[in-house]
Amino acid sequence: MPVDILPGSYCGVAPAPAVALQSWNLDPVLLLGLLLMLVVLRRQRTGPAAVGVLALAFVSPLCAISVGLFSARVVHHVLLVAVAAPLLAAALPARRAKGAALPFLVSTALLWAWHLPGAYDLALRDIAVYWLMQATLLGSAVWFWRAVLGAREGFDAVLWSLAGLMQMGALGALLTFAPAPLYAAHALAPLDWGLTPLADQQLGGLIMWVPAMLPYAAMIALSARRGWRASAGRGVA
Repeated sequence: MPVDILPGSYCGVAPAPAVALQSWNLDPVLLLGLLLMLVVLRRQRTGPAAVGVLALAFVSPLCAISVGLFSARVVHHVLLVAVAAPLLAAALPARRAKGAALPFLVSTALLWAWHLPGAYDLALRDIAVYWLMQATLLGSAVWFWRAVLGAREGFDAVLWSLAGLMQMGALGALLTFAPAPLYAAHALAPLDWGLTPLADQQLGGLIMWVPAMLPYAAMIALSARRGWRASAGRGVA
């Protein structure tokens, strides 16, 4: 049976491992919102993929599992800021960015602030705060990725993608090497999965430290290639 640890969480109760894969979130308001988003973005190359990633984060059993496991919550957050956000940024109308410094600072500050124990635990107790967390993480990340994609020079895109990679890795390292569990929200449920709360937190930190950095590394490679092509084209001209 599910363990009712956080009854105020949007995703419901933390499911036991035996029923975790049956814990789909079929909130009609959420499904309608995703459907409308798909209709709006269906003609954009990356639009349907972005909606699919959001469905994975909020509709699939990952939503409920992330109530119990910090490591699953990290996967959820990584899907938002490092997968769905760049896909959404690429699907929106292209424009020249005014600079990525402010979007980087805001998105980084929000990501780190929402992982402070007090703010994090509150978000899993209060549905309104939960959606504030999701909206600000996703919105600021889309802003950042649009600035990167709209950078005038390939070097700028490489620089800011590298900055994003480094801050994500730094937060992951801090969580990995924290000497004690930080989040009261995950004090019990990891035990049902054969993990101590500290081991669950360390796993989440490792996910944020290594796999979460891959989208930033991919953007660095793509931006470097774009910059090289632009430079080669100016050389030919």
